[in-house]
Amino acid sequence: MTEWSREQRYRRIEDVNKDELEALKHRIEQSRYRQHFHIQPETGLLNDPNGLMFYNGTYYVSHQWFPLGAVHGLKYWFNYTSKDLVTFEPNGPILKPDTIYDSHGVYSGSAFEFEGNLYYMYTGNHRDEEWKRYSSQMIAKVKQDGSIEKLNKPVIAHQPEGYTSHFRDPKVFKHHEEYYAILGVQTQQELGRLLLYKMIHRQIDQWEYIGEITTELEDFGYMWECPDYFSLNGQDFIIFSPQGIDAKDEKYRNIYQSGYLIGNLNFDTLEFKHDTFIELDNGFDFYAPQTFIDEYGKRILIGWMGLPDTHYPTDEEDWAHCLTIPRELTIEEGRLCQRPLKALETLRQNKETALGYANKYNTTLHPYEGTQYELIINILENEATEIYFELRASKLNSTLISYNTREQKITLDRSESGALPSNVEGVTRSTYLDSPLKQLHIFVDTSSIEIFCNDGERVLTSRIFPDENATAIRTSTETGQVYLNLLNMT
Repeated sequence: MTEWSREQRYRRIEDVNKDELEALKHRIEQSRYRQHFHIQPETGLLNDPNGLMFYNGTYYVSHQWFPLGAVHGLKYWFNYTSKDLVTFEPNGPILKPDTIYDSHGVYSGSAFEFEGNLYYMYTGNHRDEEWKRYSSQMIAKVKQDGSIEKLNKPVIAHQPEGYTSHFRDPKVFKHHEEYYAILGVQTQQELGRLLLYKMIHRQIDQWEYIGEITTELEDFGYMWECPDYFSLNGQDFIIFSPQGIDAKDEKYRNIYQSGYLIGNLNFDTLEFKHDTFIELDNGFDFYAPQTFIDEYGKRILIGWMGLPDTHYPTDEEDWAHCLTIPRELTIEEGRLCQRPLKALETLRQNKETALGYANKYNTTLHPYEGTQYELIINILENEATEIYFELRASKLNSTLISYNTREQKITLDRSESGALPSNVEGVTRSTYLDSPLKQLHIFVDTSSIEIFCNDGERVLTSRIFPDENATAIRTSTETGQVYLNLLNMT
């Protein structure tokens, strides 16, 4: 992979020749890995989803963006609007590194409505001549004409005493009609923590430090990124992305994790009594999710389908990553369930069904072949010891989903799925279900797969990079047979 100099990483898009940008965009459009129904960068690198909001009849979705290559450089917010969270209108960079406080990057943040207006709170990143980092929290107003007006100075100028400059990713939320912001931070002892701030006197530029949220996770990674707080069915959730967690059996296998705590947050004492940390996704590529409320009052999650410090096959083409499909969150039997947004059904054009038995002989139950589709597999009877589903399959490629009946274990194997990302531990990811497998709901795009097990009980999200002719869907078992109903929509 080509090494980028600091100067190249911090080159502003405004200083780049228009012809150079058009040539880069045209070259990336030719990539065989471009997605069809996921948000992806027109050029360069996409990472954290930012500023998710339903406001005045329109959905606003932004993401972190370095325009000039598949590296983490000078960050902007690239913005989209949508009426349905299915099709998106790109609006270009909405927040730019154009002040002294965000001169070295407009980092992650959130959207909120205040007194009828749409605002963004985000982390401004500035470095001095010695390359020392300074992080502050800034606010920008979206004016009626869509233009941006930043407040003159940060609303939170620096981290409190006892914490490093890894102080970022404000998520604003309302609680009992008060506005709060939860932030991820690192202590001087290099431990991840969460801080809480509160807007005072209902003044948009006045935020008071309340304190550190106390959890039972004393030593759980060296940094907690992209926190989110919300309540669902009377219970409190905190989502965050810890860095520096050691793998444990099938847990925490990726370089960094994203998960949640469920419990009760006392806003007077800042004590959070909670259950164990649960990963949101058990696949290879999921990080930095953010949630918001849609037009129907439902809690929706969108994540980054990628990870930091990981190299992907598209890096050589100067683009990287995409966002996940939107997922509706519900709480069932004490844990979060994630289901594909119902509005995604509008993407369905053609429908094919297949019904029959699968056994140890590799069978193509379904006549459909393709590179982008939605697939629902219902398991009607299961006498098999292990069931295998091969997607995006050919003579050379196959993305394998297996289910061990006795252990109730789902495994995603991408060892033969095509070109592989590097700096990734292993080629399989597994998770255990709480009940026997009854359904897989799968979304396959050109270079990704999202697998929802048992109506959202578990999810496995991954990038895959197979050959273009890898289109088959196959099924088989180890021993015994399984009776299946397959529904395929394209």
